[in-house]
Amino acid sequence: MVIPANGKKYPKGWGRATDTETGNLIPMEACKIYVDGEDIYLKVLPEITDTKSASWNDEPIMGRSFPMKTYSHSENRTITMICHFVVIEENDIHDNIRALRLIESAVYPMDDKRFPYRPPPICRIECGQLLGGAGQDRHPLCVILKSYSVQFPTDVPWDNGIRSGFGQAVGDASATFLPYKFDLTCNWEVVYPSEDLPGQERIKWFGR
Repeated sequence: MVIPANGKKYPKGWGRATDTETGNLIPMEACKIYVDGEDIYLKVLPEITDTKSASWNDEPIMGRSFPMKTYSHSENRTITMICHFVVIEENDIHDNIRALRLIESAVYPMDDKRFPYRPPPICRIECGQLLGGAGQDRHPLCVILKSYSVQFPTDVPWDNGIRSGFGQAVGDASATFLPYKFDLTCNWEVVYPSEDLPGQERIKWFGR
């Protein structure tokens, strides 16, 4: 399945942010979240904080004015992504709810009766070349979702089940109370296979 449900997305992921005919935001091919077999194409560029650190130990030496530094290891690469969801067309309500549920599910163990438990799925994220890649090399990052936080504001319109804003009112539609704009904060940690851990040269040229 692809979100948005209407299948419309800007094929290159660059350039125009809006449809030339309707003026509506275009989902970005090169800015997406992949969760358990489904792609979520974002329409608004998310705010991204990319954090990584190295751990160094102090080795005191008698008579030395400063301790000697010895490298221990590098810490997790943590990516905080604030995703902005907006409603412009009626099908955006369904798309945003579905995207929210997919991301929420990524912190729960997977259902599989063959095993006592299966860990939550490994996801993939991509945002142009901000998180890695160079030139035509656009490989998404494999990540696990450590936590998410969503805020539903009350200072914007929300879906009350009456579609009067999208043409003729339909009174029997179920209300979602989904705000027409809300933010979802995701805290990801990047993961690699043990045989494919990156070093300085790879990060320097490709960023992943």
